[in-house]
Amino acid sequence: MSDSVPEATVEVEAVVPEPDGPVEPEYDPAAPAPLNVPRTPTGNAEVDAQLERLGDADHLATDGHLEVYEDVHRGLRDALTALDARPGPPAPTPPYGNGAPSPSYGNRS
Repeated sequence: MSDSVPEATVEVEAVVPEPDGPVEPEYDPAAPAPLNVPRTPTGNAEVDAQLERLGDADHLATDGHLEVYEDVHRGLRDALTALDARPGPPAPTPPYGNGAPSPSYGNRS
């Protein structure tokens, strides 16, 4: 038989020094990163709003981009469709003499 006394264990906590300046986040290649692509206004409020909506993708992970792109595409398509639906100026009438003769000239008496 052994008369030894079990050794006491002492837990020591690791001391991590506090940083002096701001802590920079670790680089994460999968994290969202803004592309900072400049968007030049077009002068059309509907189109400009859709282009600004593209900036929402800058703050999303890649798998969230598709929803934003589809939404912007739908908005741009609607804006173009609205242009086709607006009545424009009437078509110009051809000048006298350059068209086909009127039906009354085709009937000789």
